[in-house]
Amino acid sequence: GCVLVVSVIEQLAQWHNSTVKAAVERLCDYIPGKYQIIHHIIDKEMNADVVCHSLRLCKQDPGQPLCHLYSPPKLHHLCELMHPSTFIFLPLQKSFMGFSRVCAFPPLANLCEKIKYVLRNKLPFEDFDGDKFSTFPTLRGYHWRGRDCDDKNTTVYPGRRPDNWDAKSDSNCNGIWGVDPKDGIPYEEKFCKGADSKGVVLLGDSAGAHFHIPPEWMTVMQMSAKSFANLPMAFSDELDWPQFSEITGFLNSTIGGWTDSLYLRLRKRNHCNHRDLQNISQNGIVYFPINMAPYLSFSLARNQLLDNPAIVVYATIGNDVCNGERDTLAHMTTPKEMLSNVVQALQYLDSHLPNGSHVILTGLVDGRFLWDNLHDRYHPLGQLNKDVTYSQLYSFLDCLQVSPCSGWLTPNETLRNLTSERALQLSNVLKEIARSEKFANFDIFYMDFPLRQTAEEWRKMGGEPWQLIEPVDGFHPSQIAAALGTGITWQKALHEWPQVLGKENPFNDQIEAIFKDQGGH
Repeated sequence: GCVLVVSVIEQLAQWHNSTVKAAVERLCDYIPGKYQIIHHIIDKEMNADVVCHSLRLCKQDPGQPLCHLYSPPKLHHLCELMHPSTFIFLPLQKSFMGFSRVCAFPPLANLCEKIKYVLRNKLPFEDFDGDKFSTFPTLRGYHWRGRDCDDKNTTVYPGRRPDNWDAKSDSNCNGIWGVDPKDGIPYEEKFCKGADSKGVVLLGDSAGAHFHIPPEWMTVMQMSAKSFANLPMAFSDELDWPQFSEITGFLNSTIGGWTDSLYLRLRKRNHCNHRDLQNISQNGIVYFPINMAPYLSFSLARNQLLDNPAIVVYATIGNDVCNGERDTLAHMTTPKEMLSNVVQALQYLDSHLPNGSHVILTGLVDGRFLWDNLHDRYHPLGQLNKDVTYSQLYSFLDCLQVSPCSGWLTPNETLRNLTSERALQLSNVLKEIARSEKFANFDIFYMDFPLRQTAEEWRKMGGEPWQLIEPVDGFHPSQIAAALGTGITWQKALHEWPQVLGKENPFNDQIEAIFKDQGGH
């Protein structure tokens, strides 16, 4: 974190030909709220690694390598750190360390408590009736789950079967309620009865949550006050953007590319599916541990007796082989563990999903695509001075033991191949489960993660493969990749599993007219 902030400050000073103090003030003007940063030590023209080690925000543990993002500093800079004059900054260390403990910063303390709650429970913070749906967008609110239309009534929420055909009120929040004065038939009964309505639920990792750090936050050539306008919202959503994601996206993308999602296509196919979505994903999680059942029981909002069926997509595309451990292979999920844990979780789902549901198991990605297409390109932090490649970034994160995937983000080709080999083994486990296991309340399907098809489609559109990867972290699928992947998944389902998608509702035009009459859309 320190290296990132100091890098941006140094580059701002260079780009605007200003002092470091002026660059700090400029950055503070950009960021919502006012924060003070000590700037004196940066004036010594040291790189960010040296500055952060001198402030004791970064350290080298005994027996561990010295982690650095930039090329090692010149000898005279290291000597300056040992000079007595440098120690005037040691009293400032406590200030820095206090600031680095963000949740102790009074203006952020309340927000931190909220974020801790949602991280712990994967549920909306603002949920007054306790039905797991919210009228608030972030903090696991309606960016993650369909928007509640009555947060004071626990029997009103997206995805439920209509109460008395919603003649008097909208019990399932799909916008269809009331009675047609011409014949006295409730609109919900007229338009949605027998329409095979169903919701979509994602059990995913950070890719499913759509992790994204805006590159303009650290690319000084593009940086302005507008760059950080979305910062509070982004942090309240854990740096995830599920509202634009491949499975549950529903808003027009503001982070590049365009939004196309399984939910949007299901809603277009049948407007009765309006708002019936849940994105139960989390950064860095392995979704089928031994105790998955209690986790699902707390996070999944589906009543087997009262709610519509659901399409549940399981898509942890890399976390079973990705970790930041030095002995990364030893910490990967084994095929035996995968089989046991997935079957146990599916058994739980079978006891809780309404009859007529569907489960889609998505295979793991071949992450060799990342190194092959990014390693020699410049990271946003390195674009100004051409001094930081993705290879350097990956090595820095691996040295710190915080790499999102030590097995793939490495110059070691043998390790990359072994990681992909394990990913293929685990995908084959999922494929065999879909082929052989049977459940009472849902059928089950398997599909490979469509990375190859996505890259081919993007090339046909004139794009480059590296544009399918998030530029800041160099790891997650980009907005373009998410949108293209949706189309590929939809076509496969349409041709091979049409029963999953349900039939097209012939009354969609009339439903759209109701939405407009009610002032909605």
